[in-house]
Amino acid sequence: MWCQRLAWLLRGQRGSTGRRWPWLSQDLGPVPAAPVRCCPTAPAAPRCAWQLHQDHLELRYGSTLMRLDFVWLRDHCRSASCYNAKTNQRSLDTASVDLAIRPQAVRVDETTLFLTWPDGHVTRYGLEWLVRNSYEGQKQQVMHPRILWNAEIYRQAQVPSVDCRSFLETDEGLKEFLQNFLLYGIAFVENVTPTKEDTEILAERISIIRETIYGRMWYFTSDFSRGDTAYTKLALDRHTDTTYFQEPCGIQVFHCLKHEGTGGRTLLVDGFHAAEQVLRRAPEHFELLAKVPLKHEYVESVGGCHNHMIGVGPVLNVYPWNNELYLIRYNNYDRAVINTVPHDVVRRWYHAHRALTAELRRPDNELWVKLKPGKVGPGAASSGIGPGWDLGAESCGFGTGRKAGCSVGVLVSGHCQIQQFSSFWVL
Repeated sequence: MWCQRLAWLLRGQRGSTGRRWPWLSQDLGPVPAAPVRCCPTAPAAPRCAWQLHQDHLELRYGSTLMRLDFVWLRDHCRSASCYNAKTNQRSLDTASVDLAIRPQAVRVDETTLFLTWPDGHVTRYGLEWLVRNSYEGQKQQVMHPRILWNAEIYRQAQVPSVDCRSFLETDEGLKEFLQNFLLYGIAFVENVTPTKEDTEILAERISIIRETIYGRMWYFTSDFSRGDTAYTKLALDRHTDTTYFQEPCGIQVFHCLKHEGTGGRTLLVDGFHAAEQVLRRAPEHFELLAKVPLKHEYVESVGGCHNHMIGVGPVLNVYPWNNELYLIRYNNYDRAVINTVPHDVVRRWYHAHRALTAELRRPDNELWVKLKPGKVGPGAASSGIGPGWDLGAESCGFGTGRKAGCSVGVLVSGHCQIQQFSSFWVL
């Protein structure tokens, strides 16, 4: 889905020079021995060769060697009787497929695989479709292309802000915002009227607003009106937000409405860039941070607010088929007691956590943004938007923070769904 968005965004443009997220190599290993019961090659398709095994079809197309289970091949049939192309939903009853099914005949031409099943049903697959959707093809693909950055990379990129009117009223303005957000994980809209109502209109243009224990859109200042360090004047180290939700919020909208006094700077750090450095220098630390489940909790009893929420998950969340990072849970304030792993794992986890923390705290990774009415980043009045999943954020970016003793001012914030993020452009 994200790749479709980026394909739309970058259509007709040259490919990005930014680095894509690497994945850990996993050798396919030798083909398991099994009796061959069918013609092993398809001479009509010079780029394609196939071999029929006891329970799967081995198919080589171009440089990709695929092993396709027979039940999988029957279950994913895209014929009119098996798949509703109008609703993009499966019609076939998977439970009715014989788990010992084998095709009676197999044929491959230059573009298509044909399988005839025992009941006479014929399944057709485009070879390119199989490459995209097979396990072997998926493990070589990146779900969410992005540009990883430190402060210097981001400054040199000169990522433009988007004017509010253009963002709200034109496809071009929204397109520019989407490109900034999807590639860098942070984006800015300028000239937003400093009210909660106008900020909410902007948020609705991005995605569905997610109502949480804080409300739909809420005011935010250093008055300790909620049981959270963010509502004080204490320093905030870099962190991601809502780690105590089982599904952390995907996007956070953050708008400074009023500011008096000194300070007010927000720290942005690309957590994915830091994680990549850990993977490169100490892959065992990356693996541990991606496997050890931790509890994060939010406990408050302030005024009329009484909440105790617990979310469970590792610091680094990766897709298991290609080890691509998609979510960071990094919040030392909200991390609960570590009681989910035995003692011999705990010490190793602390070493891994220290390695990631050291990367996040490197001065060259710090991008400081002034939060005040009329200017957040370049330009006049603006709103900053940042993701909690792809980058992990509070305020308007990846891991964020602030200095102690600052006059925070009055801000408005809100969360948006990452799943429905500008789904208009997918359709």
